[in-house]
Amino acid sequence: MRVISSLDTALTPTAVALGNFDGIHLGHQKVIAPILRESIAAKAIAIESQPVVDRQNVIPSSSLSIPKEKIESPVDGKISYPYITVATFDPHPREFFSGVACKLLTPRAEKVEQLNRIGVEQLVLLPFDRELAALTPKQFVETILVRQLRVQQVSVGEDFRFGHRRAGTAGDLREIASNYGVEVTIVSLKTSEGERISSSAIRQALEQGEINQANRLLGRPYTLTGVVVKGQGLGRTIGFPTANLQLPPEKFLPKQGVYCVRVWGTSIGSPASPMSGVMNIGERPTVNGSSLTVEFHLLDWLGDLYGQTLTVNLEKFLRPEQKFASLDALKNQIQTDCLAARTFLGN
Repeated sequence: MRVISSLDTALTPTAVALGNFDGIHLGHQKVIAPILRESIAAKAIAIESQPVVDRQNVIPSSSLSIPKEKIESPVDGKISYPYITVATFDPHPREFFSGVACKLLTPRAEKVEQLNRIGVEQLVLLPFDRELAALTPKQFVETILVRQLRVQQVSVGEDFRFGHRRAGTAGDLREIASNYGVEVTIVSLKTSEGERISSSAIRQALEQGEINQANRLLGRPYTLTGVVVKGQGLGRTIGFPTANLQLPPEKFLPKQGVYCVRVWGTSIGSPASPMSGVMNIGERPTVNGSSLTVEFHLLDWLGDLYGQTLTVNLEKFLRPEQKFASLDALKNQIQTDCLAARTFLGN
């Protein structure tokens, strides 16, 4: 997937989903879905203009809502389709105005991975600075969307706000864009079991150790992706070697404690068949630890993971971190944690 921070290098024309999209949760995916459908439709029309031998696995144009003239160049008549584009702000507007770094559910690399997985072709990181913040809603549509992104279709959530002092609503966006022949889809808020799906709700669930709730709102397990670095090696001395994970500093961490996890990377497991383990997030009070660490122990596996990038899926919160009277007591508890993980994960 193409990732750009300069509008001068954007692939155009575009079908754009607008928002912050931290988490790429089920609500975000609902906002992105309309541009996926429209762009696929346009591609199908473009493919149908090619020889029959090149037409495979496409949607018949008779079933599409987008007219052919919408994607036909008025200059040379050639068919071009809009690039499926997510446009977001970097840094997060809240970080810009407060001066405090935001902890993110999906740092950039994770956001790219998730967007690429669902079929987005281009991520535009709009540099959020004083100039952008000062644009009126009308100026934002004219300058950013119409002139620079050559947008043909826009999708936003019903609570979307934009422009100077967040003055513009989703309805304002639709009205302004209609003057340029641009259709705006306003997506209703998505709920799960009567609760609105939002990044804030997911953060709250993670802070409370309610992993099942967070994963349900995300539509997938919450993940930690980082590089394995050397630790003190204490786990190996008590029979439970651990891998220390170095995460991006902006990554949002859940409640400190012990978790059932599934782990995968280039040399162990896979997204479809990850390995099982237990993870501790905390300061290791039993050994007088003074800094926060993220470390995991894989069940039934031994090997060198140093330097590898691994992804850990959080599946269940087992217990809060605690200080034990001795290393033997800690070892006994880890054995209990591993047994609980085997039971829960089916190992």
